[in-house]
Amino acid sequence: MPSTPDLSDRTVLITGASGGLGAHFARTLARHGAPVVLTARRVERIEALAEEIQSSGARAVAVAMDVTDLESVRSAFADAERLLGTVTVLVNNSGIADPVGVLECDDERWNAVIDTNLSGAFRVAREAARRMAAARVPGSIINITSILADGVIVGLSSYAASKAGLKHLTAAMALELARHQIRVNAIAPGYIETDMNRDFFASDAGLALIKRIPQRRIGQPADLDGALLLLASDASDFMTGSTLLVDGGHLVSAL
Repeated sequence: MPSTPDLSDRTVLITGASGGLGAHFARTLARHGAPVVLTARRVERIEALAEEIQSSGARAVAVAMDVTDLESVRSAFADAERLLGTVTVLVNNSGIADPVGVLECDDERWNAVIDTNLSGAFRVAREAARRMAAARVPGSIINITSILADGVIVGLSSYAASKAGLKHLTAAMALELARHQIRVNAIAPGYIETDMNRDFFASDAGLALIKRIPQRRIGQPADLDGALLLLASDASDFMTGSTLLVDGGHLVSAL
């Protein structure tokens, strides 16, 4: 893969682009030439990000989307096509976590996580794939899973289950969509530092966790750029159904 892949010939839609990894993914892809569609429920945040990206000379639009609402998903893709053309790269990043023990987790809390992280990802990927197939254009779907798709920790049963399901869904969709020249792969991040967790990783408990990671550090958002650009570009043209683990070796040690 070239060190600076040119993504100007594809349109990328990122879910959960209002902050954290989603916003970072949008900036990274725009920096490599991709017109980007920023989606989230918090419209004011993605509008501000779109303006920031536009000020750098790249193309970006903000479109409201709630991944738990089918009509919202359909409307967002229709707006994206009208503004920038058929989406040919999807970064399925939306996700929530609800730290709660199994005995305390009620149906409402369980369903909220599953509906966003798994069912929501399916709704968005299905809509993207349908439109790619109808336009007869090749495409790439990139699902964001987690190391908790393969390992578990206390208090995140719904999150782990949703990410494990998304990993398996990645493989299932890859099998079915290959005939349409649509690749479906996933990135499984380990612990990545964001504004939401920075204070925790500076605490005694966070520092103790870092000591269990073989590389003795948590990841930075930029550590995911290589996997992201690989899967978004033609360098991964013969890859589908794969999950790329980016975790500093955490999963090969004890979680």
